[in-house]
Amino acid sequence: MRLFLKLLFLAFLGGFNSYAQQFTLTGKITDGNNNAIPFVSLYVNTTTKGTSSNVEGNYKLNLPAGKTDLLFSAIGFEDKLVSINIKENTTLHISLVPKVFTLNEVTVGRSKNSDPADEIIRKTIENRESYLEELDAYTCEVYTKGMQKLLASPKKFFGRDVAKILELNAQGQGIIYLSETESKLDFQKENKIKEVMVSSKIAGNDNGFSFNKASDLSVNFYKNVVLEDKLNVRGFVSPIADNAFTYYRFKLLGSHQAGGQTISKIQVTPKRENDPAFSGEIYIINDSWRINSVDLFLTKRSGIEFIDTLNIKQQLVLVDGVSVPSSVQFDIRGKVFGFKFAGYVVGVYKNYDVKPRFNKHFFTNEILRINSSSNKKDSLYWAKSRPVPLTFEENENYIKKDSISRLKSSKRYLDSVDNVKNKFNIGQILITPYVFYHSYNKKSVTYDPLLTSVFYNTVEGVALKYGVTMKQGFNDGRYFTIRPELRYGFSNLHFNGNITGKYFYNPIRNGMISIGIGTEVANLNPLKQTNFFRNSINALIFGRNVSKFYERRFLNIQASREFAPSFEVKITADYAERLALLNTSYDSFRKTNEFDSNDPFNPLDEKSYLFPRHTGFVISGMMAYTIAQKYITRPDGRFYIESKYPRIEINYKKGIPNVFNSDVNYDFISAEIFQKDVHFLLMGKSSLLLGAGKFLNTKQLYYPDWKHFRANRSIIFDSDVRNFHFLDFYLFSTTKQYFEAHFQHNFGSFFINKIPLLRKLKLEEIIGGAYLTSPEKNSYSEFYFGFKRLNFRIDYGYAFDSGKRIQQGFKFSYGF
Repeated sequence: MRLFLKLLFLAFLGGFNSYAQQFTLTGKITDGNNNAIPFVSLYVNTTTKGTSSNVEGNYKLNLPAGKTDLLFSAIGFEDKLVSINIKENTTLHISLVPKVFTLNEVTVGRSKNSDPADEIIRKTIENRESYLEELDAYTCEVYTKGMQKLLASPKKFFGRDVAKILELNAQGQGIIYLSETESKLDFQKENKIKEVMVSSKIAGNDNGFSFNKASDLSVNFYKNVVLEDKLNVRGFVSPIADNAFTYYRFKLLGSHQAGGQTISKIQVTPKRENDPAFSGEIYIINDSWRINSVDLFLTKRSGIEFIDTLNIKQQLVLVDGVSVPSSVQFDIRGKVFGFKFAGYVVGVYKNYDVKPRFNKHFFTNEILRINSSSNKKDSLYWAKSRPVPLTFEENENYIKKDSISRLKSSKRYLDSVDNVKNKFNIGQILITPYVFYHSYNKKSVTYDPLLTSVFYNTVEGVALKYGVTMKQGFNDGRYFTIRPELRYGFSNLHFNGNITGKYFYNPIRNGMISIGIGTEVANLNPLKQTNFFRNSINALIFGRNVSKFYERRFLNIQASREFAPSFEVKITADYAERLALLNTSYDSFRKTNEFDSNDPFNPLDEKSYLFPRHTGFVISGMMAYTIAQKYITRPDGRFYIESKYPRIEINYKKGIPNVFNSDVNYDFISAEIFQKDVHFLLMGKSSLLLGAGKFLNTKQLYYPDWKHFRANRSIIFDSDVRNFHFLDFYLFSTTKQYFEAHFQHNFGSFFINKIPLLRKLKLEEIIGGAYLTSPEKNSYSEFYFGFKRLNFRIDYGYAFDSGKRIQQGFKFSYGF
């Protein structure tokens, strides 16, 4: 009896599996001239289950046995409804007919001299806000694929063989990035997003995780400005923005009937070729005045950076009365430094639910989580589940790079590569760091370049500072480093040495602990300012010793960790014997120099020591939190997205007396609010910092423990909004209380773009200012304006002390 029941149960399972069996439908979609139509959307009719054809027009869709109605849809072509009875794996080629748009069907009222498209756009604008807000929430599945390839490239770049490094063919062509992902995407109003990447594949990197993010493909043309701060600072005006007629001309190319609706094809053209506006076509459903699809372009004249052309194709479908994207495609082309490139990113959306129910705590600040198993799916899985077929070129790229990847992970291969990379090069050790690799064991040793290790200052004369960094990595993203460092001054004949070890033990929570011990020559102002090279130039060429130094013999222990996303805590214990130093060298290429003493408060007294020899034991703590900070969680770490809300930081320092013979006794507290990149649509973006602090106790306080500021005396400056342009490094430091404020705004070519000869330079206009007040200096302020292009910037500014102008001039900034 039991055997009978088992057999009956197995027969039932067999019948069930037969009923649920899936078959594969494949084919190619072409036009009437047998030309492939790329990225055609095809869905099971009246559902959002479907896929898209690839760039060669080939498609693949898994379907259950039985009769199915399929709807094929592409921008510029008539929809095609096909009924098919699936009994086995089937091939079905489809030919789509170009849409015929006729003008005589248009009945929208208009003024006598206007194009009928104007009235269609006006009605669409009237409904813009209602459609922008109509979608409360949805869930869906998203497949994305990104591909970038080189169409041409130089043979050598910085002396290195490009084709060999990037694995290109003999013509310098080939795919340099190919990746696919499958994600589940959840959305709710007020920009609440939760994406879980369940599958990830990168050509040539079995252990890597794709950078494709479904939410990056979200372009909502119902917004007034789209792609804000993506391809330029300001973004681009939507063709149906409230002020669209200020930027666009519209022309009705015709209309056609589809599914009982009239769809109008409208050409959009910027009124001025350099406006931040699109060119192309937008398709509007008459009567409901919804967007049906878009085929729009941006070019260099539109103000995009880094690429020459961007083409956006988006198809929308109605699901339970609301518009959602069925597919989105970004195509790019460009040329830079002799590299001619092209590529695309495509997203295919399916299985929508526009009436989901989320619990109260479903959405967090984590916008993307990549499952640790997402990159473990094999080629058989992808061959079965991939909704958009690979092209021949893409398939060959996977085969080639995946086989090379397996080879590259072997010890024999890695050792052979290391033997090449580890060859000693005298030019490398002089100008750039020399790195000795042991890749299989994830070890490396980095030797500092000699050129940046030799410098000059008036305390040490010509000096040498040299360090070696040894690193050991682990598969889970953890690593530790050990860095010994030696320093010798040839004028003061003094030797310093120290060693620091750092262990990065938790990539997800950015957990780190470090210990350092030894002696060093330190700047009296520890905050970021001029480097060794700039200080050497100031001393040797201009005869000014800008930087001031002291010596410390120290033991330093530091630990930091995030206890919650974007909530960082850092604790530092620093024990040091401090010695003030005097000048010992007065060399300069000038016949006369303007060297001051090493005491900034007594510049003419060469024998003046800024502070007596003493010992300090200082405990400090820092807590920082960024409000509503969005982040991505990957198995190898947590990565933050720019926040629309400020970062709040609180610091506390305590000089502890009578412990380990410590001579210091003080308490200091400070707070800082920093907001980066507040966007004002076409008017650019602003950054703001407010900071204040106070010494609660100054019973025993020495200059190294004063509150210092991010000052600058060089013609080269750091463009971080926190930094002053002209402030003295040392004289404005305080022992009491202070308040500082910094503001900077980038107009993103808003004005320059309107000047015919200058607009080609693509300069971004910068204005800003800074303010500082403390008992030592009642009122210090700066104002500046400048221009920025990529990472290069020039400013002209003014500095005022208590309302009196004390300095003005040009400042330059650069970065790579």
